[in-house]
Amino acid sequence: MQIDSVIAGDVDGVRAAAARIEADGYARAWIAELDHDPFLMCLQAAEATETLQVGTAITVAFARSPMTLAGTAYDLARYSKGRFILGLGSQIKTHIERRFSMPWSHPAPRMKEYIQALRAIWGCWQDGTPLDFRGEFYSHTLMTPMFTPQVHEWGPPPVYLAGVGPEMTKVAGEVADGFLCHGFTTPRYVREVTMPALRQARESAGKTMEGFAVCGPGFVATGTDETQIDKAKRRIRKQLAFYASTPAYRRVLELHGWGDLQPELQVMSRQGKWDEMAELITEEMVNEFAVIGTPEQVVGEVQARYGDIATSIGISTLGSNDPAVLATIRAELA
Repeated sequence: MQIDSVIAGDVDGVRAAAARIEADGYARAWIAELDHDPFLMCLQAAEATETLQVGTAITVAFARSPMTLAGTAYDLARYSKGRFILGLGSQIKTHIERRFSMPWSHPAPRMKEYIQALRAIWGCWQDGTPLDFRGEFYSHTLMTPMFTPQVHEWGPPPVYLAGVGPEMTKVAGEVADGFLCHGFTTPRYVREVTMPALRQARESAGKTMEGFAVCGPGFVATGTDETQIDKAKRRIRKQLAFYASTPAYRRVLELHGWGDLQPELQVMSRQGKWDEMAELITEEMVNEFAVIGTPEQVVGEVQARYGDIATSIGISTLGSNDPAVLATIRAELA
């Protein structure tokens, strides 16, 4: 099992963070599209490292046209010498329409077509295949020499897709190279919903799970004492409350019999009651979503939950930044 990390926060510290992550022995560094441009951060991370894979987890696909994103990702694959991974996500309707002012409709079919469009564009650039992609949501039929990037030896990047519901998960299995488990998931949900959907989609597409990446969820809290662990649990409780307020993620709660909590949290989120929302996340829920305990306990629990299904796991949400603690966990999980 590979061990991944995350680069977040200060955009000015990306290079130093990436170099440290590589030196510490992580396999990948993921960068999310939050308050800074993830591609500029990925470029910095790639320039500061030699072997570390860098990727977006996630960037918002529907905020861009396939052509725009194809160019950025193709260049990053070149600049990183094949170490860039394009991790995509759909976001939710409210953000796509109100934050990005972009169209929203049928997210799973649209995402499938989006990735197919990316591959058609890359095929034109890398292999010289005439560009003639005509879909329901996207159409790309023009490419002239002036706008065609130079072919490079590393080719297009792999595409990973994030999802929660079975429809988007199946899209990942059909047309992506890997799946990014959302943080708001549980071992039971992964085994009963996610993995069956991926396997079914791969089989329908005439593919196997061989070589298909499954990046496990990363809610992990540990520390050298109870104070550190409790601090991490409080942070996780707030994050869970935020995710649980989203209607699209209700099905995860419903699997465990907690579905009625979602609309209550949604109302509170509209009222800005973020701290009060966290109080509704029970200890049982925290323990179901997150791996919590001492470093020794964390290692065993991560292996038990995801060791047989995930090709990588993130441990960046730890409650302790003690290098010795992190090194112990990485060494045991690797």
